[in-house]
Amino acid sequence: MKAADLIGQIKQIDSYKRYGRVKRVVGLMIESQGPESSIGDVCFIHVGHNQKRKIQAEVVGFKEENIILMPYTSVNDISPGSLVEGSSKPLEIKVGSGLIGNVIDSLGNPLDGSSLPRGLSAVFTEQDPPNPLTRPPISEPIQVGVKMIDSLLTVGNGQRVGIFAGSGVGKSTLLGMVARNTKADLNVIALIGERGREVREFIERDLGPEGLSRSIVVVATSDQPALMRIKGAFTATAIAEYFRDKGLNVMLMMDSVTRVAMAQREVGLAIGEPPTTKGYTPSVFAILPKLLERTGTNMNGSITAFYTVLVDGDDMNEPIADAVRGILDGHFVLDRALANKGQYPALNVLKSVSRVMNQIVTDEHRKSAEKLRDLLSTYMNSEDLINIGAYKRGSSKQIDEAIRLYPEIINFMKQETSESVSIQDSMNELYRLIAD
Repeated sequence: MKAADLIGQIKQIDSYKRYGRVKRVVGLMIESQGPESSIGDVCFIHVGHNQKRKIQAEVVGFKEENIILMPYTSVNDISPGSLVEGSSKPLEIKVGSGLIGNVIDSLGNPLDGSSLPRGLSAVFTEQDPPNPLTRPPISEPIQVGVKMIDSLLTVGNGQRVGIFAGSGVGKSTLLGMVARNTKADLNVIALIGERGREVREFIERDLGPEGLSRSIVVVATSDQPALMRIKGAFTATAIAEYFRDKGLNVMLMMDSVTRVAMAQREVGLAIGEPPTTKGYTPSVFAILPKLLERTGTNMNGSITAFYTVLVDGDDMNEPIADAVRGILDGHFVLDRALANKGQYPALNVLKSVSRVMNQIVTDEHRKSAEKLRDLLSTYMNSEDLINIGAYKRGSSKQIDEAIRLYPEIINFMKQETSESVSIQDSMNELYRLIAD
């Protein structure tokens, strides 16, 4: 860089520090008189003896002449008159290849207390989605390593998919299988609103050393403030974007986007937004496309994304599930009835769809998948008659074929969590099944 350019950058630096004072704290909301700030800017609240310790907070709104802040950590040490220092910029995190294999929090700090490795670059957590005209179309499949998905619900490189399920149906287990078996260059995994116990269990049991060695895990547990849970999702997305811009094919997995929406609802209600559908504020439905549209393809690389969605009472039409399903490029439904039968992954093929599958698979693959779905649908529609003995063999050639192949179809759909199957092996097994 030339000396003239350096001098020009130095002249642009704002050397003034801007300060304000805390006026009041109500629940999650901190009201401060000053400093001069914009929505999304990070501020530092000085607390403790001599106010030497700093708490990070973010500007989330304004009230008359005062700014409204929400902290990233506990508000216990904040007192009336605490000094508020403005930074005049949004949240930044450090990203680079040195983070691979690490578990970090929403602010990019290692959870084990170690220091960040050298050679990382600073990036803002909030970015604009790629220009639609610069997004290359999805043209090739990516191996997920789960037979049922690779063969019947093929995922494209750069596709965004929602995994819809109630609690305890196997979402985390499925994500762990994908993380271990995928052919993506890197995994970025966001655990948002999880129980503290589940975090270590997921990392050690579901992800395992093999998966962690090629992953970056971002954790924001349920006990943390709402803003930390929201930032966990944006931090994970920013990390995935950084590696996508380096030309990598990244696999982003977020568990769960529902808890991000719940955290945004907390923030919205705290700053005075009116509750609308089932208590969710308008900002919830504004933040979802802003977050989900950032993934996908660009001119350099791709982000293939899996977002889990918790459905209350297995209601697939609740507001968040409905909004997310309308944004993403496909939805996979985990069925509690299948889990109760011992079928894992408990993926209901008939209720699931991959919107780009027909564009990225061969005609033979597409026709074989359609045939299997047709056989499964035929059996499910006649299951009650078959079970009570009311159906007589020979009445329908299609039902007879469905009954004959049903045990093999169910066996094909089952997969051990430790089992790794390539996309080619999955397709060959599908072809053999349909040819029988």
